[in-house]
Amino acid sequence: MNKLQTMSRSPEIMLLAMAFVMPLTFSVWNALLNNFVVEAAEFSGREIGILHSLREIPGFMAFTAIFVLVLLREQTFALLSLLVMSVAVAVTGYFPSVVGLYATTVIMSIGFHYFETMNESLTLQFLPHSDTAHFMGRALAVQSVASLFAYGSIWVLMGQLEVSYKAMYLIAGGLGVCITLLIWFVFPRFELHTVQHKKIVLRKRYGLYYALKFMSGARRQIFMVFAAFMMVEKFGYSVAQISSLFLLNYLFNLVFAPRIGQWIAKVGERTALVFEYTGLFIVFACYAVVDTAWMAASLYVIDHFFFALAIAINTYFQKIADPADIASNASVSFTISHIAAVVVPVGLGYVWLVSPSAVFWVGAAFAAISFGLALMVPQQPAPGREVQRFRHA
Repeated sequence: MNKLQTMSRSPEIMLLAMAFVMPLTFSVWNALLNNFVVEAAEFSGREIGILHSLREIPGFMAFTAIFVLVLLREQTFALLSLLVMSVAVAVTGYFPSVVGLYATTVIMSIGFHYFETMNESLTLQFLPHSDTAHFMGRALAVQSVASLFAYGSIWVLMGQLEVSYKAMYLIAGGLGVCITLLIWFVFPRFELHTVQHKKIVLRKRYGLYYALKFMSGARRQIFMVFAAFMMVEKFGYSVAQISSLFLLNYLFNLVFAPRIGQWIAKVGERTALVFEYTGLFIVFACYAVVDTAWMAASLYVIDHFFFALAIAINTYFQKIADPADIASNASVSFTISHIAAVVVPVGLGYVWLVSPSAVFWVGAAFAAISFGLALMVPQQPAPGREVQRFRHA
């Protein structure tokens, strides 16, 4: 009992518990989506495209989270967002129609994106600078455990016990609701050290952070949308093979993400980001010319490794930010990254029809631009030292 009481007084344990809930429910929703919409609602490419566009709108509108904080504490808002997401996942199976799936997807996405915004803000406020990168690595490992559990549950319940879509969605969402309510009642309302601004705050000195976030969103879309699609279209990967790659990525996070966080804390954000973007440039260039299935799969796993280094963008911002700006800029940064999420897949989708390789050369160009931005990050970021000053000879 004493150990439980001690854990309940730790905001870090609460953040890790919340980090477990999100992928537990979202992974089930995401894994079942394509099969469910085709079998239950006879979706075509048009409807699934609209659904994903609708799913991104709440991310684009993430800046509105700051206005909700006029009424709610950040911790309360984060937990309410988890509840909204979990309830939407739980009821998805009860609305097997085009309109019903659009509605539940939007509600799920509202909860998902508001939670992600508040979770980032709370992490940057609760953790001291020296511990943040390592903690974010631990959080990635916890998320991987939850995702592995979710995928394993699908395999057992649906693959072996023939549980229905409706029941699987209900189990996942219901479990998310129960764990979130447990977090709500077990943990106290933790006090934040600094009162946050309750308005949109954009500062010129955060310009490099905004640029890094935008480019991160653009690169991530190429990875999420086109890398896996290439392996299916070009190399004929099956659902089982793609799922195996997802599982391999989650296992990697489970083992290595905490160590990546420690490494970032040791070498600094500038070194970590330069290493990430150098690696991503090579990976995207290899995507453009790869002609064997096993090499494409290897690139996909390596690609996922480099994206774990994006922790450094958040810790860079934590070090340069006015503490009162963190909540506002967490919401703004989600909107900035989702500008790319709205534009990049559509634009590069047309490029793909002409030349799939060109899509990945664009990704390499994005990585090169990001490399240039990373060189502008100081070795020791701090307020007043947001950008590296280069001396002219």
